[in-house]
Amino acid sequence: FQENDASVRLKIASLLGLLSKTAGFSPDCIMDDAINTLQNEKSHQVLAQLLDTLLVIGTKLTENTSVRMRLVEVACKHLTDSSHGVRNKCLQLIGCLGPVEKGVAKEAESQAAKDVQKIIGDHFNDQDPRVRTAAIKAMLQLHERGLKLQQAIYSQACKLLADDYEQVRSAAVQLIWVFSQLYPESIVPIPSSNEEIRLVDDAFGKICHMVSDGSWVVRVQAAKLLGSMQQVSSHFLEQTLDKKLMSDLRRKRTAHERAKELYSSGEFSSGRKWGDDAPKEEIDTGAVNLIESGACGAFVHGLEDEMYEVRIAAVEALCMLAQSSPSFAEKCLDFLVDMFNDEIEEVRLQSIHTMRKISNNITLREDQLDTVLAVLEDSSRDIREALHELLCCTNVSTKEGIHLALVELLKNLTKYPTDRESIWKCLKFLGSRHPTLVLPLVPELLSTHPFFDTPEPDMDDPAYIAVLVLIFNAAKSCPTMPALFSDHTFRHYAYLRDSLSHLVPPLRLPGRKLLSSPVSPSITPHEDPSQQFLHQSLERVYNLQHLDPQGIQELLEFTIRDLQRLGELQSELAGMADFTATYLQCQLLLIKALQEKLWNVAAPLYLKQNALASAAAKQILEETYKMEFMYSGVESRQVVITHHMRLQAKALQLIVTARTTRGVEPLFGMCEKFLQEVDSFQRCFISELPHMQGSFVDKLLDLMPRLVTSKPSEVVKILQTTLRQSTFLHLPLPEQLHRATANIIEPTGESDNPLRFTSGLVVALDVDATLEHVQDPQGTVKVQVLYPDGQAQIIHPKPADFRNPGPGRHRLITQVYLSHTAWTEPCQIEVRLLLAYNSNRSKASAKIPKSSWSESLEALPQSENGIEGTIPFSKPVKVYIMPKPARR
Repeated sequence: FQENDASVRLKIASLLGLLSKTAGFSPDCIMDDAINTLQNEKSHQVLAQLLDTLLVIGTKLTENTSVRMRLVEVACKHLTDSSHGVRNKCLQLIGCLGPVEKGVAKEAESQAAKDVQKIIGDHFNDQDPRVRTAAIKAMLQLHERGLKLQQAIYSQACKLLADDYEQVRSAAVQLIWVFSQLYPESIVPIPSSNEEIRLVDDAFGKICHMVSDGSWVVRVQAAKLLGSMQQVSSHFLEQTLDKKLMSDLRRKRTAHERAKELYSSGEFSSGRKWGDDAPKEEIDTGAVNLIESGACGAFVHGLEDEMYEVRIAAVEALCMLAQSSPSFAEKCLDFLVDMFNDEIEEVRLQSIHTMRKISNNITLREDQLDTVLAVLEDSSRDIREALHELLCCTNVSTKEGIHLALVELLKNLTKYPTDRESIWKCLKFLGSRHPTLVLPLVPELLSTHPFFDTPEPDMDDPAYIAVLVLIFNAAKSCPTMPALFSDHTFRHYAYLRDSLSHLVPPLRLPGRKLLSSPVSPSITPHEDPSQQFLHQSLERVYNLQHLDPQGIQELLEFTIRDLQRLGELQSELAGMADFTATYLQCQLLLIKALQEKLWNVAAPLYLKQNALASAAAKQILEETYKMEFMYSGVESRQVVITHHMRLQAKALQLIVTARTTRGVEPLFGMCEKFLQEVDSFQRCFISELPHMQGSFVDKLLDLMPRLVTSKPSEVVKILQTTLRQSTFLHLPLPEQLHRATANIIEPTGESDNPLRFTSGLVVALDVDATLEHVQDPQGTVKVQVLYPDGQAQIIHPKPADFRNPGPGRHRLITQVYLSHTAWTEPCQIEVRLLLAYNSNRSKASAKIPKSSWSESLEALPQSENGIEGTIPFSKPVKVYIMPKPARR
C-alpha cells in the first residue's frame, strides 16, 4: 500500500476482497491492516473498495459480534465523506452487518440497533440520489435479516415517493410495501385533515398512485406489489377499478354525457334556467383531499398502460386480489375480458389464465361471453387452447350462451381441425356443468322432429361428435334427456362410449344395463376394492418361499397378468400396479434363469441355458432402469430395492460369463468390478441395510472377507449359491406412484396418403403429444424416428416446444424434419417418444446427503458412474412417406 498511484492501491484492495472469499483463507488477519489503511487513505475510490473488502470480511465472520460492531463503527465514521461512492458502501456495510439481535441483556446493542435505523434514516434526505437509494436498500436489508423496522420511518419513506430519480422511487415503493406487511392495522393520520386511516390502506393508496408514475420500471413494480396486499379494505380495492373522473373533487361528466346535454339544450345557454352558465365557486382542493386520488382507477391505468410489462403485472395483481375477494372478482371481470383483445399475445395469454384461476367465483354474462369467444379466431394455438381450458371451468348464465359457445367452438373446429381433442374436452366440461341449460337445446342440436324421421348424421364428422359429447355429458346428471334421443343416437352412444371413453360418461339408458356395474354397498368407501386387490396379490406373492419352483413361477405369472389388467382398468392405480408388475417380472426372470436342473449340465453342452440367462440378466437391467426413472413419487425404499435387483442381475451376468469364457485373466477384472459395486451399494444405502435381512446383499456382505481373498471360480460359485438361497424382498408401496406416459396426438397414423417430398430435401412433420408425470421434460424427452432401412434418428425438441397446461401435465408441440434417399414405393416410418436417463441424475443421488454421495460416486466403478440410455414411453405411430427421386 506504499504505492503512489491510486489505481494500483484500488486493485490491491479488490484483490484482498477476492482473497477473503477464497475458501480456507482466514480473513481476520488482514482486517486490522485494512482498517488502519482506511484512516490514512485519501482517494475516494480506494476507500470505497476497501470498505467493500471489509464487507466481504464481515460476511465471512458473521458469528463474531465484536468484529461486526467494530466494522459498523468504521462505517459510521466514514458516512460523512464527501464522495457518494464511499457513503454508498458505508450504508451497504451497515445494512449487511448492523446488529439485529433481540434480547434484554443486550441493552447497549438494542440502543445500537435504534441508532442503526436512525443513521440510515438520516441518509434518506441525502443530496445524492445514489446514496438515497443505498439508504433504502440498507433498510430493506436490515428487514430481511429479521430486524423489526420502526413505524416512524414510514412517513420518511412516503416523502421519497415524490423523488426525482426513478431508482429512489422504486426502492421507496418496496419499503412502503414492507411496512404495509409489518404494521397493517396501525392507524396513521391523513396529512392536511383530521381523518385517520389504517396503514395498509394508506400504503395501498400510495402504491396505487405509483401505477401512474413516469417511469415504467416503477409502474411494473407498483403493479406487482398491489397483488400481495390482501388485507386492504374492500372499498379501497373497488376504487381501483372506478373510472369516475374527478375534477376538483366534483364528478366530471364524461364526454358522452356532455355531448348529450349540449344536444338537448341547443348550443348556448338559453337563459331560460336562472344562472345555468354561471361560474362554479372555487374550492380549495388541498383542504378536502381525504384520500390520495391514487387508488382511484389504479388498475384502469395499469391495464391501459402503453408498456406491455405493466399490463401483465396489472393482470397478475388483479388475479391475486380477485382470488381472495369474490366481490372484487365480479367487479374486475369486465376489465379482464377487455384484456383478451390486447395486441400482445403474452398479455392475452396471461389474462386468460387469470380468468381461469378466478372462474369459480363468477358467472359470465352473454356480452362478456361474446368477447371471450371472439378470441377463438386467434391464430396462436396456445391462446386457443388456453381459452378452451377457460371455457371448461366457466359458468354460463343462459341457454343462448351455451348455444353461442357451441357455435363458436364448431367454427373454431372447421378453421383449425388440429384443435379437435381440445374442443371435445372443453365441450365435455361445458355439458357436465350446465345440464339444465343443454336440455332445452337437445332437439335443435340433434335436429330431431316430433313426427318425421330425420336423416342419420355422419358418425365420422368431428363436429357431430363434438355435439354428442356435449349432450351425453349433460345427460349424465339429467335423467329426462335420453327420452329426446332418436334410435341412431343410442347406437352412436354405444360406439363413442367404446371409442372415446375418456370423453363420454357411462349413462343409464332406458332398456339398457349401465355399462359399469355399481360398487356393492357392503364395502366401506375408504377401502377401495381395487386397492384391496392390489395388496392381497402382493401378500400372496410374499408367501412364495413355501411353494415348489413350478408353483412359484405360475403364481408370479398370474399375479403379473392380474396387475397389468388392473392398471388398464383403474387409471389412478395404474402407476402402482405397473411398478409392482415390473418388479415381479424381474423376480420371475431371475427365478427362471436360476432353475436348478439347467445349471447341472456341463457348460459347453448347454448353450441355450447360457443364452437364456444372459438375456434374462439384460432384461432385468432394462426393467430396473424403467422402475427407477419412469415413475414419479418413488421413495428411497423403492430405489434401494431397484438397485438391489440390478445387483442381482449383474451377479447373474458374471456367473454366465464365467461359464462361457476360457481362461482366468478376464474374470479377475470382472470379479473385482462386481465387488466394488457391492461395496458402493453398501456405502450408498447404509441406512436401508437393516430392512434387507436375508437378502442377496445381506448375505454377500457377510461373506465379503472370504470373497475378497478367493479366486474368481470360487467367487462365482459363492455368488451362484447365494443368489439361489437369498429371500425375496418385500416391496413397500408409496402413497402416490405415477408412471410417466406420453400420448402422440399428431400425427394420427391413420392416413393412407403418403407425405411426398423430393429425396435429399426435408419435409417437416408436426408432432403434438401430451406428457403426464414427466419430471424435467425439457432435459429428458426425445423424439425418435425409425426408417424402414433400420436407420434411427433422435431429435431433441427445443425447450420452447414444451407447454405446461397443469400440474404434472406437459404438452409437446414441435416439428420433426425427415429426409431420405429416393424410394421406389411409399413406406411407413415409426415415430415415438423416448425418455432419456442418466444414472448420475438418479433418484438415489437426490436422496443421499451430498457429502456421502459425492464420495461414493467417485468410488463407483466407471460403468455405474454414468450409464445413459433411453426408455420408449409412448406407443409408436406409423407415418406413410414417399421420397421421390429428384427431377433432372
